[in-house]
Order: sequence, then structure tokens, then C-alpha cells
Amino acid sequence: MIELVSTSRCTECGLCVRVCPTNVFDDHDGLPVIARQHDCQTCYICEVYCPVDALYVAPYGDQAVTVDEDALAADGTLGSWRAAIGWGRKRVTLAALDTTPFIDRILPSQPALPAEEIAFILAAPAKEPAEA
Repeated sequence: MIELVSTSRCTECGLCVRVCPTNVFDDHDGLPVIARQHDCQTCYICEVYCPVDALYVAPYGDQAVTVDEDALAADGTLGSWRAAIGWGRKRVTLAALDTTPFIDRILPSQPALPAEEIAFILAAPAKEPAEA
């Protein structure tokens, strides 16, 4: 469930408030505040949409856990879900990496990417810089 809104990273864009399907957040002068934590469905939508990696959703859907923002930032956990699924500029999506044998039956065929384009994608930084 949602455990952290980083006030130091948050740019007060309001995306998390707007995309949450269970209305977990309240808006306090632009800053999202976790108001109904137990309504969180652990869907990660807020974390995925956060453009500055200011949210942390713990994988425990039925219990709150204590988290330390500095530790989450230091070990790269903040923003790691966005990076893992490929959300953000120059990130490779999971669909692009899928090598499931049946995937070609359900996806339209596409031309192979040129080697230099693949190299460019793979050379992109893993994380977007946090906005000041």
C-alpha cells in the first residue's frame, strides 16, 4: 500500500491525486497527502504516473510498513517501479523486451530495429534526473 509521499521531491503536479482509483490522497495546498491509506489497492498507478519519483508503494497490500525516505532514495527504490516497466523518457518498455514465444501471434509484425537504435536505447540513463 502507499507508504510515502516525498515532500522534497514532489512538484505538486497532482497526477497522483487524479489517477488514484480509490481516492487515497487529499490535496493540501498542492501537496498530496495520504488520507485514506487503507483504501489503497497497491495498484502502483500513482507511483507510475509520478514524474519525479516522489511516491513509494510497498508491495504489502494489507499492512502498513515503516519506511525511511533516505534509505529508499539511497538504494534506488524510489522510482524503481517506473524504471522496471519502462515509463519515462528513453526507457525500454517491458513489451519491447518480451520474448514470449506466442507474442508474435497476438502482436502485429514490426520491422527489426537498426543496431544503432538498439544501442541508443540501451545506452540511455536508467533514471531520469529529479526536477528541482
